[in-house]
Amino acid sequence: MANRFNEIKDLVMSLEADFKKFYEQGNKAAGTRIRKGMLDLKNLAQDIRKNVQDIKNEQEATKK
Repeated sequence: MANRFNEIKDLVMSLEADFKKFYEQGNKAAGTRIRKGMLDLKNLAQDIRKNVQDIKNEQEATKK
């Protein structure tokens, strides 16, 4: 799971330059890359969230 956390960090850090280009320089293409990156981040977060919930449910089932 630590690998998934690193994926999130890497993705956020990879967007830093595009954030600067978009917000400071008005580069529209950077805005498109930001939107795509944020969608990727959302999907990655949802995958992690589902995995955490599955593990939690599995642990609760084994306690019964």
